[in-house]
Amino acid sequence: MHPTRLLACALLVAAPAFAAEIVVPMAVAEPTGIGAPIGHVRIVETPYGVVFYPQLKGLKPGLHGFHVHENASCEPAQVGGSMVAAAGAGGHLDPGATKRHGEPWGDGHLGDLPALYVAPDGSAVQPVLAPRLRLPDLQGHALMVHAGGDNHADHPAPLGGGGARVACGVIAG
Repeated sequence: MHPTRLLACALLVAAPAFAAEIVVPMAVAEPTGIGAPIGHVRIVETPYGVVFYPQLKGLKPGLHGFHVHENASCEPAQVGGSMVAAAGAGGHLDPGATKRHGEPWGDGHLGDLPALYVAPDGSAVQPVLAPRLRLPDLQGHALMVHAGGDNHADHPAPLGGGGARVACGVIAG
């Protein structure tokens, strides 16, 4: 086979692998609007679920709640009379109407992800696997980083205790 044809065949076979990912630009979530960019998260479909590959900087070190939220917005919105950062994203993605926060591999919100680890230098680069998700589940939603960790339960604090929304990105695709 001619080398040019061989290359063309190889590219056609490899094309689906390249199409099975989304890159989400992330920015600081502020009550006044979308803040400064802090990096991106590459999301890749695998046979084991979706893997989130963060390339983020400027976050507080430690564990952070990490979730897919229901709306494709990172805009602030009024909640209880105050403007709340990224409240336009709505709640955790819950297409099954479970109405409960749970483990990423369990039966709670589909948008409940494993915690995001931020290194002492403020960077987040450790991949996160979400075994119940596929790329089509994510499109048209938002990806959120919360101020605190997430215990994947509604006790002692609601929604795992993640608290304030500190970074957000809209998942297009």
